[in-house]
Amino acid sequence: MSMDEILDTIRGFDGVLEMAPAAGSPFPEIAWGDHFFYYAPDGRVPGGQPYATIVTKNYPGDEACELDRPGRRRLNIHVGARVFTELLGDDPRSGSAAVDFTAVDTVLPHPVYRRQGWISITNPGANTRATAVELLRDAHEAARRKRRRPVAGSGDNRPAGSRRRSGAPT
Repeated sequence: MSMDEILDTIRGFDGVLEMAPAAGSPFPEIAWGDHFFYYAPDGRVPGGQPYATIVTKNYPGDEACELDRPGRRRLNIHVGARVFTELLGDDPRSGSAAVDFTAVDTVLPHPVYRRQGWISITNPGANTRATAVELLRDAHEAARRKRRRPVAGSGDNRPAGSRRRSGAPT
């Protein structure tokens, strides 16, 4: 699955916001060339983490996948604890299984964000294509549901991302 195929899949979802830092952007240089995906139909980055990312290089403390080797990229998807366990047969909080993070086209726990329910696939291909697309759709839908869920007891039915928080800048 090429980078373009992954990007085309995600870009086809309704309300997707893609952040793709590049040279000259206000984002840190280390993020240039990577992609971060949110559900944000209003075009504004919501609070919290993206639901999926594509990284093309090692980050400090995240070198296990050897992404600095030529032609390597990693798709990361937030799937939550239940799906993580279904996919990998292990609780995301356990961290007990030994993992070869250099493996390609294999669903693996994220080397850093496993405990938060993230999986990773380095160089998705024929073995993981269908699973990756399904997980991306599910993660996008979960982000959509979360964004539209009103805060309990607030009486405010606007999407969560549109509420003004006390003390937050306007």
